[in-house]
Amino acid sequence: MSTAADGADASTGSAPTLVVLGASGDLTSRLLLPALAELVNRQNPSMRLLGSARADWDDDQWRSRVRKAFGKAETTPALEAIIRTTHYVKADVTASEDLDRLVRACSAGPLILYFAVAPAVAEQACRALSRIALPATTRLVMEKPFGSDAASADALNQVMTHLVPEDQIYRVDHYLGLSTVLNIFGLRFTNLMLESVLDSTHVASVDILLDESLALENRAGYYDHAGALVDMLQSHALHVLSLLAMEPPASLSARDVRDSAAAVLRATRVWGNDPVASSCRARYTAGVVGDRAVPGYVDEKGVDPARGTETFAEIVVEVNTWRWAGVPFRLRTGKALRQMDKHVVITFKGPRWVPEGLLGYERPDRMHIGLNPEVLRLDFNINGTGDLRVVDRVHMGVNLEPGDLPPYGQVLAGVLAGDPTLSVRGDQAVQTWRIVEPVLRAWREDAVPLQDYQAGSDGPTRLSVD
Repeated sequence: MSTAADGADASTGSAPTLVVLGASGDLTSRLLLPALAELVNRQNPSMRLLGSARADWDDDQWRSRVRKAFGKAETTPALEAIIRTTHYVKADVTASEDLDRLVRACSAGPLILYFAVAPAVAEQACRALSRIALPATTRLVMEKPFGSDAASADALNQVMTHLVPEDQIYRVDHYLGLSTVLNIFGLRFTNLMLESVLDSTHVASVDILLDESLALENRAGYYDHAGALVDMLQSHALHVLSLLAMEPPASLSARDVRDSAAAVLRATRVWGNDPVASSCRARYTAGVVGDRAVPGYVDEKGVDPARGTETFAEIVVEVNTWRWAGVPFRLRTGKALRQMDKHVVITFKGPRWVPEGLLGYERPDRMHIGLNPEVLRLDFNINGTGDLRVVDRVHMGVNLEPGDLPPYGQVLAGVLAGDPTLSVRGDQAVQTWRIVEPVLRAWREDAVPLQDYQAGSDGPTRLSVD
């Protein structure tokens, strides 16, 4: 993988201009700008920053917003330079004439258009961009969800690849930050002891858990239309699965890594082709999470109860490859749960035989790979204290390297460096929709009941599969 050494374009030596479309929005102030501040302080990439939105702001108002968002980072000359030189251009990103004016306002060097706007608006903006001339080095950065189904994702791919080549398109998944990817690769591909047992001969099941203690947090405008399945499993969990289950790539180049990940997604489908038996959906009722009283989802501001949006989703899928055939992969996510729990659990099969007289064996070995926080833990059995004929459960853990940047900082570093390794390729985005579409259809037809779970609980009972 390349690094964001200085962010300059290799062919021209000119610094890129990062244009944040949707500069007045929550994503920009809450995630993008703080992550950019960390990136600038850690790596000092050569770049220019420009904000754009429909808000009637001037440069001073935009700079004030940038300074406030940068507030938690250490004040450095590099950050002060970004604040001093950044500009704001009022524009409607769905209007071709506004986009043309915006592009012309940018300096020489690669142009990076970051769509920090709602997915539907981003799609309209891409179609508007097709009516203007873009610099050949333009990079497009898209937030999830990419499309609303396989067909729309494929159509949007065609629009975007008409604008720029595929390797200049960055479909953001912050779960695929550099440290997460490299930690999974390091564990799998540099340890023969582990890699040799990661297959259907030794593994009983794999769980990818993306549970959240946060509730809706004023995101009804987006979330009540998306729901947990699209927001987390289609957009994140399936991409984590592709890294866990891929065959070793020849290198860490973008092409090799994404080819291997795409091959896994093409082989993945709902367990037994039965979306009813292999999925679960639910939404939270009023309860207490930690020391916070949380209202029921249907009582949250902006929610339409008749929409039947789920805040909890679980699906079981199978990866039909030589390595993984027959191993269930459970993907699970929920809001307002007892605790944040984002990790992978690999459960191994039990021993073929436990000698008579050796007592206490109850559970098979497990490996836990933490995504947040990034840790590794092994659960296994050893002879206990006292009577050595009785085995006890023990745990061995180690902290993994979290990297020196937040997830969005790692994503921005790749974009500024022109390295698409950590972004989702177009065919991968289509495949994730293809995988979940049978479940979405079953849910729309009410073939799978919408359950309730109390906020602050562990959610519904986990699915079991034969």
